[in-house]
Amino acid sequence: MGDILERLGSEDTSGSESCVKEDLSMEIDPPPFQETVATAEDWRKALKKVVPAVVVLRTTAARAFDTEAAGASYATGFVVDKRRGIILTNRHVVKPGPVVAEAMFVNREEIPVQSIYRDPVHDFGFFRYDPGAIQFLSYEEIPLAPEAACVGLEIRVVGNDSGEKVSILAGTLARLDRDAPHYKKDGYNDFNTFYMQAASGTKGGSSGSPVIDWQGRAVALNAGSKSSSASAFFLPLERVVRALNFLQSGGDAFKSKWEAVSIPRGTLQVTFLHKGFDETRRLGLRTETEQMVRHASPIGETGMLVVDSVVPGGPAHKHLEPGDVLVRVNGEVITQFLKLETLLDDGIDQKIDLLFERGGVPMTVTLLIQDLHLITPNYFLEVSGAVIHPLSYQQARNFRFQCGLVYVTETGYMLSRAGVPRHAIIKKFAGEEITELVKFIFVLSKLSRGTRVPLEYITYTDRYRSKSVLVTIECHEWYAPPQIYTRDDSTGLWTARPAILHGSPLLSPIVDSAGNGMSYEGTTIDSIHQHNDKDWRDGCTGMQTNEETVVEELHTQEGSNVETKRRRVEEDLAAEGDRGSAAVATNASVAEQVIEPTLVMFEVHVPPSCMLDGVHSQHFFGTGVIIYHSQSMGLVAVDKNTVAVSVSDVMISFAAFPIEIPGEVVFLHPVHNYALVAYDPSALGVAGASAVRAAELLPEPALRRGDSVYLVGLSRSLQATSRKSIVTNPYAALNIGSADCPRYRATNMEVIELDTDFGSTFSGVLTDEYGRVQALWGSFSTQLKYGCNSSEDHQFVRGIPIYAISQVLDSIIYGAKGPSLLINGIKRPMPLVRILEAELYPTLLSKARSFGLSDKWVQALAKKDPVRRQVLRVKGCLAGSKAESLLEQGDMLLAIKKEPITCFRDIENACHDLDKSEVNEGELNITIFRQGREIELQVGTDVRDGNGTARMVNWCGCIVQDSHPAVRALGFLPEEGHGVYVARWCHGSPVHRYGLYALQWIVEVNGKLTPDLETFVDVTKGLEHGEFVRVRTVHLNGKPRVLTLKQDLHYWSTWELKFDPDTATWRRRTIKSLDCSMA
Repeated sequence: MGDILERLGSEDTSGSESCVKEDLSMEIDPPPFQETVATAEDWRKALKKVVPAVVVLRTTAARAFDTEAAGASYATGFVVDKRRGIILTNRHVVKPGPVVAEAMFVNREEIPVQSIYRDPVHDFGFFRYDPGAIQFLSYEEIPLAPEAACVGLEIRVVGNDSGEKVSILAGTLARLDRDAPHYKKDGYNDFNTFYMQAASGTKGGSSGSPVIDWQGRAVALNAGSKSSSASAFFLPLERVVRALNFLQSGGDAFKSKWEAVSIPRGTLQVTFLHKGFDETRRLGLRTETEQMVRHASPIGETGMLVVDSVVPGGPAHKHLEPGDVLVRVNGEVITQFLKLETLLDDGIDQKIDLLFERGGVPMTVTLLIQDLHLITPNYFLEVSGAVIHPLSYQQARNFRFQCGLVYVTETGYMLSRAGVPRHAIIKKFAGEEITELVKFIFVLSKLSRGTRVPLEYITYTDRYRSKSVLVTIECHEWYAPPQIYTRDDSTGLWTARPAILHGSPLLSPIVDSAGNGMSYEGTTIDSIHQHNDKDWRDGCTGMQTNEETVVEELHTQEGSNVETKRRRVEEDLAAEGDRGSAAVATNASVAEQVIEPTLVMFEVHVPPSCMLDGVHSQHFFGTGVIIYHSQSMGLVAVDKNTVAVSVSDVMISFAAFPIEIPGEVVFLHPVHNYALVAYDPSALGVAGASAVRAAELLPEPALRRGDSVYLVGLSRSLQATSRKSIVTNPYAALNIGSADCPRYRATNMEVIELDTDFGSTFSGVLTDEYGRVQALWGSFSTQLKYGCNSSEDHQFVRGIPIYAISQVLDSIIYGAKGPSLLINGIKRPMPLVRILEAELYPTLLSKARSFGLSDKWVQALAKKDPVRRQVLRVKGCLAGSKAESLLEQGDMLLAIKKEPITCFRDIENACHDLDKSEVNEGELNITIFRQGREIELQVGTDVRDGNGTARMVNWCGCIVQDSHPAVRALGFLPEEGHGVYVARWCHGSPVHRYGLYALQWIVEVNGKLTPDLETFVDVTKGLEHGEFVRVRTVHLNGKPRVLTLKQDLHYWSTWELKFDPDTATWRRRTIKSLDCSMA
């Protein structure tokens, strides 16, 4: 795996100015070259000494922080102090935030390393290891010799290039005064230093490699490369040597407990560039000043330092400006970065005098040197998956904001749900000004769970306009309570502590409608990194925002080019003057007027930490219809491409009354494409409850071809839209293929097709002319595949007959036989659904005859259903179902109890009759046709509830659940007791580091079978922090694999999320964690 920064790093060298500067730089006479010509034997001896001291670093950034994202990568480092166990590498390898790392020597000895220093500006840092842990390798430290670097020096770069364990690349130093490379506009960049350049062609993974001469001395540190050429960039070692000397002053030998060493670093919060004298003259530098500088500077000096940018609020703010040419510092002519930085580092909290010229006018200013470490954050707040900390000097320089502002590194769930982007600066929260993180935490601690409060923020791309959004404090326990992580340089760890004390409303027990109290559990927060454009194979889908509106692809969005859309233009007040009644458009159809008060708009958010069952997005919109409304309960029907999983936050907006209230998923049909969501009618108020009503359902008679229907739905602005359409096919059988990541797909369903609609993003209902609902016009998800490796998510809309919804509604209202669920404080029995767990598809009788079906059965089936004229065939059985061992692919289902069957509903009715029967063994007597023979079978059926997946476990950063129906529909489960299914994995976690990715089952842990979640929890509960675990997996393609990973309970505790039907909430429980005191 290549190094992230180098992969993304590139430098724009277009433009005549930079090209001219490079050409002139190449013509500078180098200092006298003293090196004798090195022979091949010299290099062999040097490399023999150097290679054992070079290590491969495997780093895992456990959380996003400052300029770095969470993730895992390879890099290189080398031993610079064997006695103390110090390894030198790059800053972007050491990371500014939490990091877990191991170093592997050339003989494959692997040892843990701890970060002890990362420079706030320059691209170098140090790891520490225990020298006594290396038992089988003889090696020596690599000496640092920055003074040996010169133009024309032949060098070798020894490191982990492109994932190779040992790679040696040759080159020649071509420049010593190259500008620091620019990698990213919103990430880490080095500045205020020269870089060296050579055509060594290094690639990802070689960051931190030593650049050595023929004597085996490190003359520079490899840092980056240019993707468009073979150029590599090396960091000079002068400031590295200074920092190493400070670290070595802490003691002469390795100590079990490292004593953190402070390395003085001063700053004026100014970025300088080295400009040639030709350019400084164009900036207004006087001729006499240039003569003086040339005379006072070393021979060969070609330019001066020029101010490039000044950070607002810093010591130089309003004193220095871009284009100012620096002449003297404390009376001394300064033209080099090294001299200036030495003065700043040695003069912290002291005043410094600067003489500069601005447009040819000499000016002086006295500034106070600031401690660079004070504006480099060493702590962060983690709340609902978001990482928030003071704005660092690095990012303040990138974004031109003041250091210390409240900065969002990672949005997590709470903020991304509101549409807050990464890199946002929080200005106000809950109506209070936010200038520092402490104030943000204080305001947060006063809020109750479920509260919706305004948040105001700005971004560097639109810095002059604040944006305001509504932030919802999560009701369920999707995440652990807020924590503050603080860096401890003595251990290399970031220790966590509660950010909010007990007694805060935010941590108070949840009280449900029945008054049941619940405690808030969990001691750590899982960090799931979400880049704006990454899929959930690596953690989660990111959300892009445009001002206040989330513009991620919304699957049920109003079509922008629908010319036939009709809006309400006038209000028709009711004769009683009821102000709560909905306005009715004068030109609306009767069906639209009747159905509009029953329509609602859904906005659904799925927490990144709980993306179960293969759900493919975090954000959904769609239209639903109220099918039940009383004083105690309201129920809304909606398609499962809007409400895909019960682990979600649902908000409902009503067309009849301007209000938005939360809803709770109470039923997900295991086969049909619909879900039922409950809401509390009392939340509507008196006026809202009287304006809202339930739709009248018309399950019979079924729609037929040629029938006229009204398609009615809502636009995103909650305007009713309708049109009259004709049914073209009321019996269209769906055939949706499996997605790359298995997720719900509608099977064994007949849907309704119309001649005209409003496009593939418009959902609603189909009604008769009197507004009685005959079908739900719902959205279906599918995936179109292009070639072998590319695929794209698509959607389409079809009508779902209302009879299936009506049956379940009756069971809920009049009492079912299933388990109870708390809905608005009242426990209600929920229905169970008996199904034949086999995927079926229709075949025309003419085709069935070709397969050998007898004329007798062809005539019997045609007589039973002269319209469809089809027979059902088996496409496959769900793995683990009772039908799996009896039905085979290609079987034709002819009859149940000797009665011919021709459609999916016939099988549903037969299953329904089994539930009514007093003698019920759960088996169907099915007559099938298989390979020319008629066979009678007793096929078992399965009973499923409407809860969906109700439990998940997060272990080492992967989301583990029982195999959901979409996975079982593939027809395969591991023989080892089925195993537990890995649904997602998180960036920066142990499973990311060691490659335990999604779409596979964990069947064994340390040789113990894990057939189900309960057994898996029992096995993993006994694993200790830092223990290597042997895991056996089976991929969806059936390929077994064994891997090892190291458990990290410090950053990734083991926890579970489980739905509690008695309180109708999701409960989070910590299974295994590491106390902060242990860290």
